Amino acid sequence: MHRLLASRRSFSPFLAILVIGSSFAACAPWELGEDDTPDIGDPGSVAVAAEPPPAISGGTLAVSKSALRAVAADPDRDRVWIVDLQAQKLTAEIALQKGDEPGRVVEDDAGRFHVALRRGGAVVTVDADSGTIVDRRDVCPAPRGIAYDAQTDELHVACVGGELVTLPAGPGAATRRLKLDRDLRDVVVDGDRLLVSKFRSAELLTIGADGAVMEQKKLPKFNLFGQEFAPTVAWRTIKLPTGGVAMVHQRALIAPVEIVEGGYSSGGCDGSVVHSTVSEVGTPDSDGQPNLAAALPSATLPVDVAVSDDGLSYAVVAAGRSEILVTSSANLNVAKGAPEGTCVEAEQRVPVEGEPTAVAFAGSSVVVQTREPAGLQIFGGIDATGNRVTQVITLPGESRKDTGHEMFHRNASGPMACASCHPEGGEDSHTWVFNPIGPRRTQFVSGGILNTAPFHWDGDMSGIEAIMDEVFERRMGGMHQGPRRVKIFARWIDSLPAPPVSSAPDAEAVARGDALFHDKAVDCASCHAGAQLTSNESFDVGTGKPFQVPSLVRIGARAPFMHDGCAPTLKDRFTNPACGGGDRHGKTSQLSDAQLDDLVAYLETL
Repeated sequence: MHRLLASRRSFSPFLAILVIGSSFAACAPWELGEDDTPDIGDPGSVAVAAEPPPAISGGTLAVSKSALRAVAADPDRDRVWIVDLQAQKLTAEIALQKGDEPGRVVEDDAGRFHVALRRGGAVVTVDADSGTIVDRRDVCPAPRGIAYDAQTDELHVACVGGELVTLPAGPGAATRRLKLDRDLRDVVVDGDRLLVSKFRSAELLTIGADGAVMEQKKLPKFNLFGQEFAPTVAWRTIKLPTGGVAMVHQRALIAPVEIVEGGYSSGGCDGSVVHSTVSEVGTPDSDGQPNLAAALPSATLPVDVAVSDDGLSYAVVAAGRSEILVTSSANLNVAKGAPEGTCVEAEQRVPVEGEPTAVAFAGSSVVVQTREPAGLQIFGGIDATGNRVTQVITLPGESRKDTGHEMFHRNASGPMACASCHPEGGEDSHTWVFNPIGPRRTQFVSGGILNTAPFHWDGDMSGIEAIMDEVFERRMGGMHQGPRRVKIFARWIDSLPAPPVSSAPDAEAVARGDALFHDKAVDCASCHAGAQLTSNESFDVGTGKPFQVPSLVRIGARAPFMHDGCAPTLKDRFTNPACGGGDRHGKTSQLSDAQLDDLVAYLETL
């Protein structure tokens, strides 16, 4: 019997400062002094990592085909751990270059493991028997997904910049480089086709054997209690053993969000404006269409998913609550054909000691990787006394505990965290409609955002204290945070680097666009200047009222554009005066179509 939920409580999370609508705030980088001790309103002790750890990406664990070995990438410590699951012991610790930030891991038919280095721009190949690196090859500035093609003995790597790179599993240079849409996430081999997910929009591209895009599939909107939710943030997409793929992703409220004292009001599961689910696409009984999966309430920050060998069970990492949710495909598909969506509870909620970031099945057991403390936890069956059998394999990595990192990702008592709408320190590409404020596009929070105060599109938040008082506490019902915790939080946000930028295909076009951008007759650089490419001021540029000048750092990766998301592409920003504001927003109406292309080419390099 499925447990159906129909809660209409208002959204009131504990740690969700940065979600929905506008840019994060602070006046300057924060220094921590010896007198910054917790005060009466400070909940709990604090920890400050020597170097701020990276945002959680999830999906950093692979279990061998034999189910006897686990290979865990550790982006917090730039390590790869190799663990004997049968003996329950660490067999190798492989040190990578500082800042490599290892991510996805895949095994080939020769028993080698290949790891995508998210900031190292490369794929490293590991011999698990000897515990050594046997190859390292550059692929793109920001590799994310990686898949092994057994038919051709090749690897396929999907990158943030839109590159899809194919290279041999053994030694050798890339054999093919495609340029697709930006924001690629995971890649799955499906016969002679590749299925590639897009991170923020939760779309799925089908790539034919000739490299052409055969289809771009959007997941369906979801109607819950009369309110629509749009699919966003595809944290992980995996191959199903029975055919097709499963995508763990979020959905965000499309309907207006009521701003009330103590919480944003919503009719979603648990009253949340964001919920999680696992959608199946291309399964044998689906006619190739995505299923309308039920909402999975309180799966806060679903950064990874694994599927059992028979394809019947899913394990989802709820990083925001330190839980693993184990549920069946049948449970999630209870909403199929229903006139309105459904909320279902997972059959099992397994608490995890520490901060889980990745999960995999090893036969009937579930293996969970924790980032802090570094380790693996193996959850087996139930023993004769009714207790769950759990083995813990502690890894020797140094502590990376950091209160700022934890505040951004954790919400033990609510359905959302800051990272729900700012995944990996970025944004969810969603335009929220706040009543009575209006539509507001979620903004980027990495790449030095602390230097762009005041904040919010309306410039109505002078600094982090204003964010804490007005948004975190009054609007979202969060607990008051003491000054030391606020400073630690600001320190971690300030450490978030912008995503690596891909090289421009046409350097001459970029140079021409650079000249146009800085031409006083075009007048872009008068507002978009300095390290953050913003004047930190508000102007009415013909879009209805004064708005803050946004930073253009990595603007090319942040579609759609404008405060209300009205421009799907950068080119649309210039060609649609009703959206971009016309010549009050840079004097570009006199530019030719070719000149606009040059200007866009330059913007995409920022």
